[in-house]
Amino acid sequence: MLFFSKLQQNELFWTCVLAWFLAQLIKVILTFFFKKTLDLSRFVGSGGMPSSHSSFVTSLATGMGIIKGYDSPMFAMCLIFALIVMYDAAGVRRAVGKQAKIINQMVEDLQEHKSNVFNEKRLKELVGHTPVEVFFGALLGIIVANIMI
Repeated sequence: MLFFSKLQQNELFWTCVLAWFLAQLIKVILTFFFKKTLDLSRFVGSGGMPSSHSSFVTSLATGMGIIKGYDSPMFAMCLIFALIVMYDAAGVRRAVGKQAKIINQMVEDLQEHKSNVFNEKRLKELVGHTPVEVFFGALLGIIVANIMI
């Protein structure tokens, strides 16, 4: 019970959760605005504008900088972690999404010419982020941490 009691009091943890939540909420709102459909799966899905991964880790790094100082080893560790996550979101995971799109098209083309060659589900294409999505996610995290802490 002590764990949950302490976690409930952890201001930095809840700041990060709020930054993630706001990023996911913005995804739902933007999808509704541009596609005119309420897609609640965007609330828990990856990819899209803004990057919730980026908002989560930059709120952590910014909050740690505010709490422990921007010259502290804890801030440096959180910043390095944030940079790795954002690089992965815009690099590796974005490439995975592009590959999934190509593979899905190849499977559709094969199925069109030879029925029942593949019975696999479509691969998820919206996995990573563009650099702009990462930037705005990071900006959101920084803003949330500066407001909350």
